[in-house]
Amino acid sequence: MLKRIYDLNDIIRAGKVLIIYGPRQVGKTTLIKNFLEGTKLSYRFDTGDNLELARNISACTYDSTDNHVGNYQMIIIDEAQKIPNIGNALKLMADRHPDRIFIATGSSAFELANQTDESLTGRKKVIKLFPISQLELSSKMAKSELKTKLEEYLIYGSYPEVITSALNVEKRDIIENISNSYLIKDILEFDRIKRSDVIIKLLKLLAFQIGSQVSAHELGRQLGIDVKTTLYYLDLLQKSFVIFPLSGFSRNLRNEVSKMSKYFFYDLGVRNALIANFNKFDERNDQGQLFENFMLIERLKRNEYLKHSANSYFWRTYSQKEIDLIEERDGKLFGYEFKWRNEQVKAPKDWTDNYPGSSYEVINRENYLDFIT
Repeated sequence: MLKRIYDLNDIIRAGKVLIIYGPRQVGKTTLIKNFLEGTKLSYRFDTGDNLELARNISACTYDSTDNHVGNYQMIIIDEAQKIPNIGNALKLMADRHPDRIFIATGSSAFELANQTDESLTGRKKVIKLFPISQLELSSKMAKSELKTKLEEYLIYGSYPEVITSALNVEKRDIIENISNSYLIKDILEFDRIKRSDVIIKLLKLLAFQIGSQVSAHELGRQLGIDVKTTLYYLDLLQKSFVIFPLSGFSRNLRNEVSKMSKYFFYDLGVRNALIANFNKFDERNDQGQLFENFMLIERLKRNEYLKHSANSYFWRTYSQKEIDLIEERDGKLFGYEFKWRNEQVKAPKDWTDNYPGSSYEVINRENYLDFIT
């Protein structure tokens, strides 16, 4: 059993709704069930897949919500995004029972956030759960072990079931099943998604363009859809925890590129499943792209879990000078360049000239664990 970063005992509060976001199969339900095994509170655990439950709760009446809470000290609703009006229902429960504890999980931030943002203002706490982070693994494994398995993480990703499987063939089967049966299924459940083939083609285009600036107009042209639909699909993929964007950094200098974004994957196993490429690492021509994506998502997890606030960007000039990651923290700028082959490179002169006092560091296979743990 892999111990996750969160201890729910430290997070839950009476009268507040704890919302746990994250893609399917990352361990949200397991996190809750492990917590429930040790709690002395009486609780009710239900899932949004229960149609009768969903119908009763979504009525949002005093009777329907009171009947659901009953005399339990804690109410948990798994996959809560499947229940219409869940935000209003949770608000009613929290308002009428301020001495109780409420927990809701959702595998799609797109739907659950839309239903809870306004109705639960001031009444909720949100945490995100991702595939297993290097930060979490570092609490159990030596750095030498993590480095030995680095190529494995770059190829098969970090979903819990993948991490705990011993054989590569099993890892491949698991991540292909997660990709096809869960993530894509979640996306296609939304009413406005009529053509699953377009979503899959979009994901494949993004999978081949890790580390490159992406134009929504160009993506739409290749897919045969308008830019508005392309942007909607990109937003949907972000809120379903499949991809995340990195925008360009600029202080309005004329030679800086800032209008287009780069897109990266929350899990590299999912990315490799989309393009059907699980080749050995030394046989791949995308080593640098995989390492860059891995550094960015592991840094994102680290900052989220440790509550380190930072704005993240990439930086590039029209003359092709670039830095992979810029973090803006406490009014200061920190530049990071990711190099799989341990190359030593100097900070671009445009960067040091225009942003004096900013830092610059090369992250490679030797020092990467300090950066992400």
